[in-house]
Amino acid sequence: MAPAKRAGKGKQAQPKPKDGAPPLPFKQPPEVLEPFISTLSEKHIYITHIDTKPADFKRKIFLVPVGMNICVVLLFILRMFWILPWYFKLVASAMGHPNETTWTATDATWSEGGWEVGKRAITMLFDFVLFVFVWPWPIEFAAGQAHGNPCQWRWQIGFRPKEIYVRRSRDWDQLLKDIFTDKDSKTILLTYLQQATSPILQEQKTGYLLMNGQWDLDWAEMVHAHSLVDKKDIAIEAFRNLVLVHHRDYGWMSYDLKVSEASGEDERRRQVFAFRDTLTAMGKEDLFYRWVEVVQFESTRPEGFGPDEQEAAARKIRELFEDEKINFDELWKQSIGSMNSSQA
Repeated sequence: MAPAKRAGKGKQAQPKPKDGAPPLPFKQPPEVLEPFISTLSEKHIYITHIDTKPADFKRKIFLVPVGMNICVVLLFILRMFWILPWYFKLVASAMGHPNETTWTATDATWSEGGWEVGKRAITMLFDFVLFVFVWPWPIEFAAGQAHGNPCQWRWQIGFRPKEIYVRRSRDWDQLLKDIFTDKDSKTILLTYLQQATSPILQEQKTGYLLMNGQWDLDWAEMVHAHSLVDKKDIAIEAFRNLVLVHHRDYGWMSYDLKVSEASGEDERRRQVFAFRDTLTAMGKEDLFYRWVEVVQFESTRPEGFGPDEQEAAARKIRELFEDEKINFDELWKQSIGSMNSSQA
């Protein structure tokens, strides 16, 4: 019997660990999430996080698409009220009942005929676009069934200080191959995940505004997640910064966000934004920008930014805040503490 051919190193599949754990940066999701994970589609990647924006702010944001969809419905009804009689007359004319829409081509010139055909074609094309591409917006908003709809979500969840948002990958996920054997697929996946889970992005935008070309919101799963929390089957903290990916060999895996190289930098930026928000709430937003100017100026001086220069900059910053009767160190700790408490 001839010996089996060896697989090339570049195409060799990565062996599955003995304990069944997926390779880093993935790991097995907590068992407590099984009731939630069991309802997910294996074709998609999911991201969950907790939005701690004030309930009133979320209500105002949601009123924008509500108003837009109401306007679309009203304009569509107005258009139908105005144009439907014209279509009925066209049909009646075609069936042998002359009316003002009846037009005899033999009595018209080429220019007159072209103008009349063009007007009717543009009118019909406009109504076709409205019916096929615009009208589905309010229908999906209020009565979508594939993944739920925003109205059903808000009706059942309401507006809460802490809300679970579930994002679902769009069609790009179908182009991925095995992320453990295909380097390009893994790179694409991790790039999208790192962009979507950036602490700065999630801190600055409420969850409703995180829909984009790569991610949709899964309304039905958001309702399901909250129902599990309300029944105390799962703690709400289990949904904080959770990424779920399905693999044919390992089943559902969670992406370990702590291994992201950019997580430390994102956390520092998040602290700066929290500090800015604290100063803004105190009516001292201008002090924040003066602080930024001092840091930028001192850190870019030609002599460098060594320990001595850093100490001198710290003294200037403390004096700047003392002139406003603010203890910089205490305020920084307070702002970071409030950021952590809002995540709790």
